[in-house]
Amino acid sequence: MISVYADLAIGLVLAFLLLSLLVSGINEAFVRMLGIRSKFLWAYLRDTLDGGSEEGKSWIPTKVADVFAKLPFSKDDPRPEHSPDPAPPVVAPVPVDPATVLAADEPVPKIDMTERIYQRLQEIDHPKGKRTSISDIPPERFSGAVMELVSAEEDGVEGLLTKLEAINSPLAGHLRGVWEGAQRDLEKFRRGVENWFDGEMQRLSNLYRRYVKWVVFALGVTLTLLFGMDALEYGKTLLRDNAFRAGVAAIAGGSEGGLTALEEKCAGAKPYDCVTESLSSPAMVKVFDHAIVSITIPPGGEDPSLNWNGALWWDRVSSPGHWPGFILTVVALLFGAPFWWDVLRRLTGFRNRS
Repeated sequence: MISVYADLAIGLVLAFLLLSLLVSGINEAFVRMLGIRSKFLWAYLRDTLDGGSEEGKSWIPTKVADVFAKLPFSKDDPRPEHSPDPAPPVVAPVPVDPATVLAADEPVPKIDMTERIYQRLQEIDHPKGKRTSISDIPPERFSGAVMELVSAEEDGVEGLLTKLEAINSPLAGHLRGVWEGAQRDLEKFRRGVENWFDGEMQRLSNLYRRYVKWVVFALGVTLTLLFGMDALEYGKTLLRDNAFRAGVAAIAGGSEGGLTALEEKCAGAKPYDCVTESLSSPAMVKVFDHAIVSITIPPGGEDPSLNWNGALWWDRVSSPGHWPGFILTVVALLFGAPFWWDVLRRLTGFRNRS
């Protein structure tokens, strides 16, 4: 009896794992193709280093639709243009005279600090178009870029902070707090910038994952309906499949205890052909048989064929009796592939090689 429930658990977990991998794969392909993760990072950097856009609006999207619909196709790409050259060997100081800027009544000059930071990160970029593909910046790399900007100023950190404050860069307030917290010690300042940026990246990652959850939910609902994956019905199918195999094994061992299950399964068919077909098509193989388009593999070694199941699929999807199973499948997919892989490892006793 324990083996029956173990088979049921493994079958369900494996089905959830396969669907979760499909959801993750589609989401990752969409994100990589449109460069969403990279655009999200550089939108944050634009806000942090230069402030809002020319219209005074924030670069960071505030809604899920903005992240996955507006940001990928917006004409205002926040990413700097890709440069195949290594970082310039000489770091030029920020071209601003704070005294002149503060004394003048003219608008504050726009200095592209994002571009200046990118120049110090060019070595970790990869050519994937006209814009940078950097989607992750190590904190130690960012702090190193800031320290290179500091070394270019005559007055060091104070000189850089004064110029950033003169051009109203939001970065000035963050670095000023780190500088004062480091008690004006240069090494502590470098570590402070590294820790600050690491915390900002964690906050940004949490914000991005919150948006991604909605996309995963939408993909989970879509795939569950397209495949007609009723988790409750699939669990019953696994139990029936296990009972049928146990009956066949009992008959093979000389017992007639499984004859009833065999007669019900093979009613009107040749027992030998029925048993062969059933054993070669376990419940796991049939998990996606109710999809809007299914694949049939003939037993004679012929080429697989695609079958349109539009009418049967619609009857299944529109039947309220299947909705609880659909809801259970969608909820299971929200846990993600790593969760179901870990559960499968625990159930099967599989351990990763060290």
